[in-house]
Amino acid sequence: MNVTAVILSIVLAGASLAGGAAKLAGARSMREDARRFGLSYSAYRLIGLSEALAAAGLLAGLARWPIGIAAAAGLVCLMAGAVAVHLRAGDAPAKTAAPIAVACLAIITALIQTAAA
Repeated sequence: MNVTAVILSIVLAGASLAGGAAKLAGARSMREDARRFGLSYSAYRLIGLSEALAAAGLLAGLARWPIGIAAAAGLVCLMAGAVAVHLRAGDAPAKTAAPIAVACLAIITALIQTAAA
């Protein structure tokens, strides 16, 4: 596998796991965000679980080629949802920068992994 894809997969897994773990652990800022977004905390925890699973998939993809691509695609979908939720909540454009950056890196990772196959 391409070294760039490995590095991006690890970085994305770390970022995804950090966000997912905070949601799953019930961090106060995550509870406040759920309220601000008009989501139940149970629904927000499902998002956190999805982020944690994406992280696991990205790491598993280092050993099994198609898993990483699927995980990266799922992460793109999660981040598209995050951008939509931030925009709907009227957040400043800077709040959407992180999910946009993660989505772009996930697309690049999937493309590199596909090309390397």
